[in-house]
Amino acid sequence: MTYFLLGDVMKKIISIILSLSFLIIPSYSFALEKSPDITPGASSAIMIDYDTREVLYNKNANQRTSVASLTKMMGLLLIFEKIDSGSIKTNEILTVSKNAKEMGGTQIWLEEGEKISVNDLLKGITMASANDAMVQMAERVSGTEEAFVNQMNEKAKALGLKNTNFVNSTGFDEEGGYSSAYDMAIIASELLKHEKVLEYTSKYEDYIRENTENKTWVVNTNKLVRFYKGVDGLKTGFTDEAGSSIAVTAKRDGLRLIAISFGYNNTNSRNTEAMAMLDYGYNQYESRSILNKGDIVKSINLNKADKKKIDLILSEDVRVTTKKGSTPKKYTYDIKLDNLKYPIKKGDEIGYLYLKDSGKTIKKVKLITNENIEKANIFKQYLGVLEDAFSGNI
Repeated sequence: MTYFLLGDVMKKIISIILSLSFLIIPSYSFALEKSPDITPGASSAIMIDYDTREVLYNKNANQRTSVASLTKMMGLLLIFEKIDSGSIKTNEILTVSKNAKEMGGTQIWLEEGEKISVNDLLKGITMASANDAMVQMAERVSGTEEAFVNQMNEKAKALGLKNTNFVNSTGFDEEGGYSSAYDMAIIASELLKHEKVLEYTSKYEDYIRENTENKTWVVNTNKLVRFYKGVDGLKTGFTDEAGSSIAVTAKRDGLRLIAISFGYNNTNSRNTEAMAMLDYGYNQYESRSILNKGDIVKSINLNKADKKKIDLILSEDVRVTTKKGSTPKKYTYDIKLDNLKYPIKKGDEIGYLYLKDSGKTIKKVKLITNENIEKANIFKQYLGVLEDAFSGNI
């Protein structure tokens, strides 16, 4: 098997060519206020705020369409759920299957029987959009690609996606496979909850099979990670039926945006209009902090525990996205607790804060504890009852 390997000189030449070809693309930044359609080349598009999932731009966002390799975002979501749970390790070594080796389209040229790490396969999926790497990881998660696709569809239903059906893990054009810009934005938002994915999608270039004679250079198909400030993901795609598509995310000054667009004739138009959406978002909107990660939002009394109270602590910042120059709104929140069972460990989820705007929930934030809580022994429970009796609490 011959691998596509590049020497340092050739690598630099290609990087320069890519840079020059990208930089001559015209910008729509100065025309955004005049034209409501900032993605004229797209068949459908959407931009949402990551924190609240508020739709900031919409063009046929619920239209069903072939989504090419953006399909892999759902696969990556399932994979990173396994990684974050600890059931898959990135340093785990897998043996390449015949099925993965024979997968066509974009590849990292896996060979049947080859030993390769999950880490390298993730580079292949996230940066090179490699179909062989995707199928190999699908088999690792679910045993077969077919079972993995079933899980992808189960996850879509769990997320409430009404315009999505997957028929393979790679995004190959195949009858019955479709999604929409809106559904893909929700999948991207779920994927971004697993922050480790950005360690891969934010890189412009890297190597796989390092320290072997088959060391291979991989370059991110999403050139915006290099050419647009704040972009750190997420996925590109192309098939004859779907055309050129992109799911891009960027973060500036606390504001993370997700932009999805489909149906382009070429990557230059796709990239230009993706930047136009992001320009529009950052020109028109800003992120404001309402509450901060680590804030104690409430303390509650405990029964039959070795401590009398427990603090409810925010696991992340509570931010809202508002139009620049707008009058700040007044927000309210509700707190709902889980059924507490001892022992409770530091960092455990104990409930949720629901941020509301005019009674409508716009964000849900996990509440955690910052200490260990044990069930009190009988003697401590007895003392607690006596103390409450003398203090008039019972």
